[in-house]
Amino acid sequence: MDNAAFWDKIAPKYATDPIKDMESYEYTLGRTKSYLSADDRVLEIGCGTGSTALLIAPHVREIVGTDVSPGMIRIANGKVDGATANARFRAASAEEAARSTEPFDVVMGFNLFHLVDRAEDIFADIYRLLPKGGYFISKTPCLSDPSVGFKRFLFKAMIPPMQWIGKAPTVRFFTQSELEKAIEFAGFEIVEAGNFPAISRYIVARKR
Repeated sequence: MDNAAFWDKIAPKYATDPIKDMESYEYTLGRTKSYLSADDRVLEIGCGTGSTALLIAPHVREIVGTDVSPGMIRIANGKVDGATANARFRAASAEEAARSTEPFDVVMGFNLFHLVDRAEDIFADIYRLLPKGGYFISKTPCLSDPSVGFKRFLFKAMIPPMQWIGKAPTVRFFTQSELEKAIEFAGFEIVEAGNFPAISRYIVARKR
């Protein structure tokens, strides 16, 4: 099962699942908003059903959400109303979205980059997409980091058989250090980083 088919299959359930750590979600949402201005055009890669993009929309000029799953995008488009008319959603892989020819001031990707094959290439494309001083804001589970403890070994043991039966998508096992080095190698300067929750690395990076 390819990634688009996997996420299409779980889209209805994904749309109704509660956020597991609302405190961490609200904290990083607030930090993200602090880097945005009313004139910004924002791209969210891997937007899912659009919940975060729609919370960002009132604070920016326009936000475009993309996701590899057409099923997720259909749900996101169904949420758009008059108050969020500056939000647009379209189906696109992370690779396609990062190679956009539209101008954007900020690119976001939350709980995404451990789910793609070549995150390093996407980081490089995002760097090229952004203007000087533009922000790349992400949050990525680092499933191989020592801070995860013994669970990192369980993840590595459990996920391959789940993938084999179609119960798990592509998964990349980053450490926090590997993730940050990959973003810096693309050319970015990291201006803020922290773990919210402990397993996920929140990173704000700026194009030099």
